[in-house]
Amino acid sequence: MARKYGVVNHTEPKDINYRQNEYSSAGLSGPPGAGKSTFIEYFGKMLTERGHKLSVLAVDPSSCTSGGSLLGDKTRMTELSRDMNAYIRPSPTRGTLGGVTRTTNEAILLCEGGGYDIILIETVGVGQSEFAVADMVDMFVLLLPPAGGDELQGIKRGIIEMADLVAITKSDGDLIVPARRIQAEYVSALKLLRRRSKVWKPKVVRISSRSGEGISEMWDKMKEFRDLMLASGELTARRQKQQKVWMWNLIQESVLEHFRTHPTVRGQIPLLEGKVLSGALSPGLAADLLLKAFKAETNDIYPIQ
Repeated sequence: MARKYGVVNHTEPKDINYRQNEYSSAGLSGPPGAGKSTFIEYFGKMLTERGHKLSVLAVDPSSCTSGGSLLGDKTRMTELSRDMNAYIRPSPTRGTLGGVTRTTNEAILLCEGGGYDIILIETVGVGQSEFAVADMVDMFVLLLPPAGGDELQGIKRGIIEMADLVAITKSDGDLIVPARRIQAEYVSALKLLRRRSKVWKPKVVRISSRSGEGISEMWDKMKEFRDLMLASGELTARRQKQQKVWMWNLIQESVLEHFRTHPTVRGQIPLLEGKVLSGALSPGLAADLLLKAFKAETNDIYPIQ
């Protein structure tokens, strides 16, 4: 499985299309310190003990300087990484917009074909990556810690609107009271936001990865979501829409790469970048010049009829 994943992660997109109703995928996100990896460790062990095969794709931030990745999530899931029914794979962002690699979607399909019936995608944090992940998975889960102050202000409204389930983590010990308060705030906030589904109302639950409280109930909510969405046909429609969105994402990335590597454009980029940095040329005009050079050369090769 690791070898096949490596091939997908280092080559052009393949024609992989397993999508069946027997699997379930969920995107997990939340701010740093929300306990995402700790939750996945406990949650994953519970699922494998119940006979499921679990795949965890951790979108891993790459350094803009060296290109290296932290790959730390796997080291924080020591028990789960030794489980024969679990597959954990960090997925380096390699600078892709939103922190989601162009091959993450293909990797999901590969895991489905490999017999993994539950696929979790852990994202870098709260930002553009969540919007990209939401266009790949059946369910989007937002994990939030109970402390921090101005909680509702600190999370983008769009991300909350995308959440099908909100889980308040670390609900144990001295944090039980703050966790209950945050839960009540999000229950109220979600009532004011536009719902993504006609048949599912987003839920807010409290969980503790230390004591295990609420995690089994959270899984029940996730199964309820899947059953309702499948029965209504919304899940099938969501998956179809996601395929269309991902097609255009791939087109955008490929066109940009083709533009950057085009012989005429590539030669002019350093010159125009220098003029923009010195203030001799505006970014908009520089972009127009590069696009005109690209269009002129492209039309010479592929004339418009």
